[in-house]
Amino acid sequence: MTATAEVLKPKDYKSDIRPVWCAGCGDYGVLNAVQNAFAALKLSLYDTVCVSGIGCSSRLPYFLKTYGFHSLHGRSLPVAVGIKLARPELEVVVFGGDGDLFSIGGGHFPHVARKNSDVTCIMMDNHIYGLTKGQVSPTSTPGMVATTTPFGAPDTGSVNPLAYALTYGASFVAQSFSGNPKALSEIVQQAIMHEGFSYVNVISPCLTFNKIDTFDFYKDAFVDLPADHDKSNLVAALDKAFNPPAGKVYNGVFYETQRPTLVENLKKVNQKAKADKNRDLNEFVEEFAI
Repeated sequence: MTATAEVLKPKDYKSDIRPVWCAGCGDYGVLNAVQNAFAALKLSLYDTVCVSGIGCSSRLPYFLKTYGFHSLHGRSLPVAVGIKLARPELEVVVFGGDGDLFSIGGGHFPHVARKNSDVTCIMMDNHIYGLTKGQVSPTSTPGMVATTTPFGAPDTGSVNPLAYALTYGASFVAQSFSGNPKALSEIVQQAIMHEGFSYVNVISPCLTFNKIDTFDFYKDAFVDLPADHDKSNLVAALDKAFNPPAGKVYNGVFYETQRPTLVENLKKVNQKAKADKNRDLNEFVEEFAI
């Protein structure tokens, strides 16, 4: 993590571009939490890159003064990994929604997680497609009535983002609520400080198109993970991801572990390659001969 010696306040990370989200959108709370997290960590404006795909939440990099990369739909994670590989000293943060990251971008997530690339992924989960006017998403409630499913979505299940991230090997997995920017900011700070792939699932209600998963429901539904939860225990984390108390949603860090990052492992490969370059050609051919 690259910090700045300059004392920056949350407002100093805010760009001159005015957010264009609907009034009351949960993403405003995420933006507020991120600005506070960046200020608390004293992140340098010039050593931080915010990457996004396409969608309402993917507009977020525009509203920050850091470097930003508004990539193709669903392609934010590979772009972020490429930036981190080219410039490992940079802090790279990905922003996206449940459609962008788990539908068209769903094929990238498992491999970024298992390779443990040192990027932070913050997903704003509103259980709907907002930018394209209200279609069901991978995290929508089965049977949801939406613009393209007037008689209910035919899906028999929905993606559980926390279980997905845990199963595919993310080394930091957490969840919070855009309606509580203070708690969310604290979790974002932990995610950024973690060395490895960090995933934060943020419940961020869409007031315009999702009339089921609303602020009124979630403001009373969120509860902190039990004080005795062992975040180093993957099985315990999966249990909490699948089995929250009835009618409740957990806030907190589900899982955290330390293991070599993608950049660290590639450095080891490079060192082996350099040590091997002076080997006798005939010896090398014999090693691989059938």
